[in-house]
Amino acid sequence: MTLGTLGLLVLSTSRRVQMSDDWRYLPKYQQIIETLRRRIAEGVYQVGDKLPSETELLKEFGTSRPTVVRALNNMQLGGEVERVHGRGSFVKAPRTPDDSNRSLPGLAVLDRHETAETVKMIEVGRRPVPAPVAELLGLAAGAPAFLRRYVGVFDQIPSELVSLWLPLDLAKAMGLQADGPLTVPVRELLTSAHDERLVRIDERLSARPATEQETDALELGAHEPILAVLGVLRDTTGRGVLAVDLALPGTLHELTDSFPL
Repeated sequence: MTLGTLGLLVLSTSRRVQMSDDWRYLPKYQQIIETLRRRIAEGVYQVGDKLPSETELLKEFGTSRPTVVRALNNMQLGGEVERVHGRGSFVKAPRTPDDSNRSLPGLAVLDRHETAETVKMIEVGRRPVPAPVAELLGLAAGAPAFLRRYVGVFDQIPSELVSLWLPLDLAKAMGLQADGPLTVPVRELLTSAHDERLVRIDERLSARPATEQETDALELGAHEPILAVLGVLRDTTGRGVLAVDLALPGTLHELTDSFPL
């Protein structure tokens, strides 16, 4: 969904926003996203700069903390910002016309710097691979594979249930057996351990009711839906070397995409 130009005016002295008539009809979290995007595009915030704190944003926009968290989560999924526990949110890369409305949740997980505060481990080890994941990895359904499952926590809010599936040989070469946060992002570990170059990630998105495990892990309300993302990272041979299975609370995340005509 393309929002177009929204008539945003940034005043550098007070950071207040002059809104057009259309602007006030946007959800509050989207107003925060578009404000930060415009400031990044105009150079107010450069790559590597720290964005305003959650407290500053909720005061500026007169909103709640979960709304601010939702906005920053969406920007992190789109690869626009990096959130570091205890330090804040930082500009990761400028947006371009080709990816201005593209969310890459699987890739965001693989490039994340984990900490004890942002990763709550659920299980790690050898498990039978489910059929949808087995197909992506070129394995037989039920064959042994390596699973690393955790809850991503941001500002004490459970924000995603992450399940990483890998062939056993690659998981061993990457050193994923440790039951705790990784000191190096997953994609960097995989690049070092795998002989072939990683070239793309394919993702399938769907909305569905949460399972009992997802409801418990994400502390969801009754009948609260999730956005499900199933992705696979492929190398130059086309082999699927890592599958990412994400469950995202529908109240905290919004995934968008755009394609040239």
